[in-house]
Amino acid sequence: MKIAVVGTGYVGLVAGTCFADSGHSVTCVDLDENKIQNLKQGQIPIYEPGLEDILKLAIQKKLISFTTDFDHALRENSVIFIAVGTPEGPDGMPVLDPLMSVVQQIAQKATTDKCVVLKSTVPVGTGQQLQDYFDQHAQKKIEVINNPEFLKEGAAVDDFLKPDRVVVGCRSQKAQEIMQELYDPFVKNGHPILFMDNTSAELTKYAANSFLSVKISFINELARLADLVGADINEVRRGFTSDRRINPAFFYPGVGYGGSCFPKDVQALIKTAKLHGTTMDIVEAADRVNDQQRQLLFQKIKNHYQDLNGKTFALWGLSFKPRTDDVREAPALTLIELLHEAGAHVKAYDPIASENAKKATKVTFENCQNAYQALENADGLIVTTEWNEFRNPNLDQILKTLKQKVIFDGRNIFDPLKMKHLGFQYYCFGRENLREAKT
Repeated sequence: MKIAVVGTGYVGLVAGTCFADSGHSVTCVDLDENKIQNLKQGQIPIYEPGLEDILKLAIQKKLISFTTDFDHALRENSVIFIAVGTPEGPDGMPVLDPLMSVVQQIAQKATTDKCVVLKSTVPVGTGQQLQDYFDQHAQKKIEVINNPEFLKEGAAVDDFLKPDRVVVGCRSQKAQEIMQELYDPFVKNGHPILFMDNTSAELTKYAANSFLSVKISFINELARLADLVGADINEVRRGFTSDRRINPAFFYPGVGYGGSCFPKDVQALIKTAKLHGTTMDIVEAADRVNDQQRQLLFQKIKNHYQDLNGKTFALWGLSFKPRTDDVREAPALTLIELLHEAGAHVKAYDPIASENAKKATKVTFENCQNAYQALENADGLIVTTEWNEFRNPNLDQILKTLKQKVIFDGRNIFDPLKMKHLGFQYYCFGRENLREAKT
């Protein structure tokens, strides 16, 4: 099948590359000439494990091409995926201006019938609104299909090639057959393609991300209580997730969620409910807890030192999660700004995301070449991203290098009792007041 993908950001590039890898002919469109030239050479603008290798192979097989010529892509392809950004606006709803620009061009220039597939995350009801727009303004028959993405950064290629499910919102049998053909290669494992109406598909996307945010905030609240009563949150989690009705995924306490999806989608769902005269009280609570969680780690630091002015901190991890260079809504950046406001200096290290973090922050901090360089002359170590290389560090070197033997573990990657035995003052979430079992 011949398809076009408009937008070569995270979602569009992964989708286009994986469709090409399965044998489809893909044309990727973007306005950024420099990005297009780099992509033609197989150079990707994001860090995503495995993506570059698949892209280069697809280029060699001439299954994928890149262009800034939207008219050509529209003329040559009957299925148009829209994967442009829909960032959060000041009112909490996604900004749809880039998407509407693409929609208007399709309506004006389409000379044959098209299927327009929305990969971009859009407010509930957008599919119907766009269908109405095409029905009124396009000269040809254009059907809007909703196909929300469920990709985890750092594992996006695997998620696309081996999805838990594919959600498709459409109206016609023809659209269903097209989407079935596109996704059949990826569901040989028996996982479903779920066909539904457009509005339900849109709400499914928001429901999934908001529910996962609720899980994260729930375990974080439990961890706060565990610290107060002296319980071990790891044991508590193991106990309640042993119930077969409770999936253990995303029940890990820490400094809170970030990234491009959860914060934005939570706000959009809250706003959508208000626009329709109701509330999402549980989701709103999860959002508040997440904001508080970032402040909680800072408060632990402030309580320990009292005065942070003139202090220096090593900070490990800048991306919002491991295996990505994405720093959007990263808890580390919030913490850096709070420390800066308090007069502290931050020496940070991240395997991938250092330059992105520099561009994203409003304040200055020092980027280090490795984790141990960041420790030099530092009054404490703060862990904000659970990269694998941080999980088993040289503890003797940390002890020798830190000026003060203090660790603030925002991701619970170390064992509290071991840290205390080694002489560290150790702060974490939900395991801070553990006592050794008596023998």
